[in-house]
Parts: sequence; C-alpha cells; structure tokens
Amino acid sequence: MKCRNAFWATTVSVAAVLMTNAALAQEQRWVQIEAYRDLDEALARARTLDAQLGNVSGFRLPSDWFALSIGPFESEADAFSVRRQLRGERAIPADAFVSNGADYLAQIFPEDGVAVLPVAPMENADLAMLEDSASELAMAESEPDPEPQPEPEPEPEETLREAQASERALSRDERAELQTALQWFGFYTMAIDAAFGPGTRRSMSAWQEDRGHEPTGVLTTRQRAELLESYEAELAELGMQRMRDEQAGIEIDLPMAMITFDRHETPFAHFKSRDDSGVEVLLISQSGTQATLFGLYEIMQTLEIVPLEGQRERRQNSFLLTGQNENLRSHTFAEFRNGEVKGYTLIWTPERDEQMERVLPMMEASFSTFSGTLPESAGQASTVQRAALMAGLAVRRPEFSRSGFYIDATGTVLTTAAAVSGCGRVTIDEAYNASVVALDEELGLAVLKPETPLVPLAFAQFYERDAALGVEVRISGFSFEDVMARPVLTFGTVADLQGLNGEGDRIRLTADVRQGDLGGPVFGPNGAVIGLLSGQPKESGRILPSDVNFAVSSAAIRTFLSSANVSSGTLRDDVAVTPEVLTRVAGDLTVLVSCWN
Repeated sequence: MKCRNAFWATTVSVAAVLMTNAALAQEQRWVQIEAYRDLDEALARARTLDAQLGNVSGFRLPSDWFALSIGPFESEADAFSVRRQLRGERAIPADAFVSNGADYLAQIFPEDGVAVLPVAPMENADLAMLEDSASELAMAESEPDPEPQPEPEPEPEETLREAQASERALSRDERAELQTALQWFGFYTMAIDAAFGPGTRRSMSAWQEDRGHEPTGVLTTRQRAELLESYEAELAELGMQRMRDEQAGIEIDLPMAMITFDRHETPFAHFKSRDDSGVEVLLISQSGTQATLFGLYEIMQTLEIVPLEGQRERRQNSFLLTGQNENLRSHTFAEFRNGEVKGYTLIWTPERDEQMERVLPMMEASFSTFSGTLPESAGQASTVQRAALMAGLAVRRPEFSRSGFYIDATGTVLTTAAAVSGCGRVTIDEAYNASVVALDEELGLAVLKPETPLVPLAFAQFYERDAALGVEVRISGFSFEDVMARPVLTFGTVADLQGLNGEGDRIRLTADVRQGDLGGPVFGPNGAVIGLLSGQPKESGRILPSDVNFAVSSAAIRTFLSSANVSSGTLRDDVAVTPEVLTRVAGDLTVLVSCWN
C-alpha cells in the first residue's frame, strides 16, 4: 500500500513539473522588431541584428513573411521592459511590439533551428529531484494547510511634488511616448512634441479621471507605467507591423494580428481577415495616368466594400472615399504620382470602430511608396468590365440600366425618362455620377449632366429633316444592360413616321429590341440620329408584336433640347458615313445609364 502511495505521489510530482514547464513556455514573450517577405533578406538582417543586440530569433509567419524578434522572455513584463529600454536607445523601431508567439511557425534563425516554445528536457538530476519530492508531497497531503499570509500593502502613491520630480527625470523620448499613448486612447489631440504644455496636462487630467485617479494633470510613476502598459497591450493585440510589398511598391504599418496576406490581383494586394476579426486591407498599385486615378475613384464606389453613405472627395492627384452602413465601414485613399496610382483601403465591421480609429492614423502616417507596381490592368475604368478591373471583389449592381448617348463635347447625355425615374443616384458608364438637368415626361426624355465634365470620343449629330419610310436604321444600345462593356447594334427599318394614334413626334420601327436598348440612338443611313428609342407604348389589354417599337423623332428631340437651353448639332444630307465608321462612332457615343438605390 505504501509503495503504491509513493508511486502515485511520484507520478503526480512528475506531472506537476511537466505542467509547470509547459505553462512557462506558454507565457514566453518576444519583442518583434522587423518582418521581411524574402527569406535570404530576413536571414541576412537577423545575423546583423544578432551581432548588434543578441538573442535574436526568426520565425516564418502564416502570411509567408518572416518575423525577426528578440527573446524569448519568461514574462510579458520582462518583454515590455526590454522593449522600452531598446526603444529609448533607438536600437529598435518605434513600432516594435510584444508578441506571444501564437503566429510563429517554423524557426529560421538561429540557423541550427531551436524549437519555438521549448519545454526543458528532464535530466537524471531532475528525476532524482522528482523522487525526493514524492515523499514530501505525501507528507504535505497529511499536514493541515498553512494559514494564508496577508498580502503586502501596496506602496503609497507619489505625492504631487514627488510625481513632478520623477517626471522631470524623463527623457525626451519617454515624454513623447506618453503623449503617443494618450493620443492613442483619444485624450491627446495635438502634435507629438515631447513638451508637456497645457494641452498635454489637460489630456493627462482627462486620462486620470477616466481611470479613477485624482485629476492632477501630472502622472505618477505608477500611473505612467499603467498608461504605457495598456497602450503596449493594445498594440500587441493589433500586431501593428511595418509591411513592405516589393511587388506593389508600398510600405505601410498594418494590424497583422487581425489580417494575413492572401494574394496579388491587380490592382490590389489582398490582406484577408484573420480569425474572423472582421478587418481586411487592400493595397492599391497600378501604373497609369490621372485619368486612371479618376476612373478608379468612380468605379470603386460601385464596390460592396464601399457603402454608399460616407465622404467622397476627389482632388487633383488623389482621392478619399469613406463608406459606412450598419454592417460595414471602409476608408480608401489613393494618389497619382510619377505614372503610378497607389493607395490603400481599410475595411472593418462596426464593433472594431474604436480600434480602427487608432489604426487609421498609424496607416496614414506610415504610408510610403517606392518604384514598381503590380502588373498592368487592361483598359480603363469606363471601358473595362468591372470583374476584370475589380480583381475578384464583389460589385454592387445597379437596380437597372438603360442606354443613352452623348449630345455635346462636355459629356451631356440624352436618355429615356424611364432610365432615371425613382433613382437615388444615376451614373454614366457606372463610373461617373450624373444629375438630371431637364425632363419631359410626355415625350419620355431626360438630359443628364456628369458631375465632372467629360470629353467623349464622339457625340450625336441629329437629322435635319424627317426620316424616309422604309430606310434601314441601326439602333445602338446596351441590350444586356450592365453585363457587357460595349453597346450592341440592332438593325431595323422605318415603318411609319407617326405613332399608332397619329402622334407626329414618333417614328414607328420594325426592330426586335430589349429593355436595355431603350434610350439609345437610332441612326439613319448617313449616320445622323433620327430618333431616340422609346420602345412600345403601354396599351391596356393589347400586346403588340415584339418587332413593333417606337422612337422619339429628331425634330421633337431638338425642340425639347432648345427649350431646355441644351445645345445640339445636326448633320447635312450630303454627308455620308460608311457602315464601318458608323459602328465605331455608335460605340463611342452610346453610354450605359444606371439607376442606383
């Protein structure tokens, strides 16, 4: 019986020691200082840092980057202490953070390969110690528990005079770090200047009051430690880390504890959400011109990641897009410089609002670019299919789309009134916002002005006289609405120069058309526009043949435009346009008009 008890006690002791070693391993911390995408570069840098600082380790991350860290340390407090000291000596970057090693995979440095979270092996001496402790454990089980010792009284808080004295001993970097921490938590809103003026004092008082301390405006040694520890703990939770993407030509601080690199797909480098954090990042990188930037500005507003409500600001060489709804937030910045368009998008869910308010300024302050872009995209925003341009991102679809056509050199568009009825927003080619400046419900006509003047490759010339019966016509329109990037030509003939009830402002056509074609131009034999396709009238209790359709005549259109003070041109009878030229011109002047709600 005694032997069995002794064996059991020994077994319990062995388990206890093993559990203690494992627990110590789990509590280990590293100070992560740098990360590299290239293994050779990471190893070279690790050797340099190890010679300078010592105790350097390197690990592969889930994103296939390589992290360089100092450690491990046995406790989080030790890691924060070393980090603070090295930052004060400017030996490591200011954005170095304490990591628990949860993301560390294979160890790459030291190059002899040490385990990531080692548990000390048991030697003969350890086994002898365990055997000795077996009898001690058995004896302890039979003895009464000792009386608990009272916890020592905490050291008294510094007086105001003592706090002022300890504050005067702070270095400039330590004062700046306190301002940074106060700014992080939203108490300090001014520049980081390491000078404790009235603004800093007010922020200190606000922080003290928020934490239940006496609001003196001077932090004690203990309060400074409390502020910095909470700040560093939040940084560690976010994992703010300097990322350098050589292919995209971008360097920026990102919350790598919440995201992981996914793929490059022009014009984006995708960082997807990690552990359902609800946070995503896109880095924007493509070669191009100012027009590329403007096209990206317009078409990104059709993405689901950019909710409709938010700030829209386009400057000469940059833009800012923000969006928010009950499920999503996003912030996009992009700029054009030296033939390259670069920027970033931060996407998050509402429960991350407070954290992202702190992350965004760090991203903005750290964003920098260098030469190089992701491979070229084909075409430009107004002519490329959205799926190709948006690199796999979900696109917000319009409620419906119809056709229209340019009628002057500044991008004014004529379309059917039905295309803009009940729309919260109207776009031209899904890239340019437009407003309705003239409307005739009876004729079914609407004139659109783009918010930004455009320079179309072609615009309509109207026929000066009535069309002739029986002539062949071509109708240009987006038959399949927003599915195709270019309009389709449909052939037909003029069947009558009036409506079914004798309306003189209509032309009856024999042509099979679709809903997406409505609002498109109807071209006569010489390339002039003889009308705007309006489709079939609503006939109660009657269904017309599918090839019976109508157009508003060019004479009625010109009268409407004149009364609305909108200029338009005409084409003479003696001008001839070949079918090949007409096909090209029709594609250049016909636009997709989309209704968004």
